[in-house]
Parts: sequence; structure tokens; C-alpha cells
Amino acid sequence: MQEQNLGNRVKKLRNIQRISQEFLAEESGLSIRTIQRIEKGETAPNGDTCQKLAVALKVSPNELLEWTAVEDIDFLKKLNLSALTFIFFPILGILVPTLMWVSKKDKIKDIDRIAKEVINFEITWVILFFLIPLFIKPLLFSLIEPILNIINDGSYVNFGYDHWTDAKIIWILMYLANITFIMLNTFRIQDGKKLKYFPSIKFLKMVS
Repeated sequence: MQEQNLGNRVKKLRNIQRISQEFLAEESGLSIRTIQRIEKGETAPNGDTCQKLAVALKVSPNELLEWTAVEDIDFLKKLNLSALTFIFFPILGILVPTLMWVSKKDKIKDIDRIAKEVINFEITWVILFFLIPLFIKPLLFSLIEPILNIINDGSYVNFGYDHWTDAKIIWILMYLANITFIMLNTFRIQDGKKLKYFPSIKFLKMVS
């Protein structure tokens, strides 16, 4: 299927430019037989061959290759849902989607965009998972407590702060938020809508 999509794309671009297979073979440095086999979907050209074809057809390699990708909404949903493995161990929410992405990279439409958004969110989540309960929350509390004591006419207020109990509450809320985002965005993939993950630091850059 992938080979046929590329073959159709090459043939279409060649016809648009009104050039023969012989001319394309000469311009790309490939044999006529190779051009014929590609257009018939009998062979899958490697990266170097695709590069030569793109130059000869005056298009970018990405523009040529994106036509080899097929739509597979089910796989995209599975990739998104694979982030749920964070439930067993936080880092798995990054590793499993990454492995699925690499295994199908350039073969499925929109896989780069979906994978990068999921992975960016999970990386951000893991960082916050360890930083918020252990550092940010106690720091904020230490700043707020003196202010509340001043408001209370200088009388010391003992809030009975239990660091680890509070950390567990935050972790539970973060787990619920992560699960909620993953499930909601799975429905958005099904409906062909843009994903909404927040917060998300762009560790992996989106390419337009």
C-alpha cells in the first residue's frame, strides 16, 4: 500500500510536469526500469532514491514522502493511549509512545504531530510529578504560613503540615489529570481534532 501511494504520487507529479519516464530517469540518475517499478508500486525506494526523485520532480522530500503515509486512526489512538503506561511507572508514559512512534515514523499520517504532543506532555508531567510535591508546594506553604500568622494578629498558627500526606494528594490529582487528558484526546483523535495537552513544554519541536 505504501509503495503504491508513492508510485501514484511520482506518476502524478511526472504527468503534471509533462515529462516522460525516460526524462525523469535521466534527471534523477535512476534507470528507466526503476522508475517503472516505483510507479507500479512494485518496489519501495530507499531514502537516497526518494531524494533523487524529489530533486528531479522539483518538490521537497517531505512533500513526496508524505504521500506514502496512510491514514491509521486506530494506531494513532493506540499510540495516545499507550501513554497510560505511566500508571505503572511514570517514565513508561514517555518510552512506550516513543517506541510506537519510531516503529511507524513516516508511514502513518499525522503520527509525528500526535506523538510529539503526547511525548511533550508526558515529559512535562514527569518533571512536575517530581518537582511540585517535593519542592514547589512546601516552598509556597512556607511563604503563605507567615502571612496568615500576621493576619491572625501575630498569633502563631500551627497548620499541622504533613509534607508526605500533602505530596500524596498532589500525586493522586496529577495521575487523575493525566488519565483525563489522555482519554479526552483519544476522542479528539477519533474526531480529527487538534490535541489539547496542558501544560506541555515543547521539548520536541513541531515542524509545519
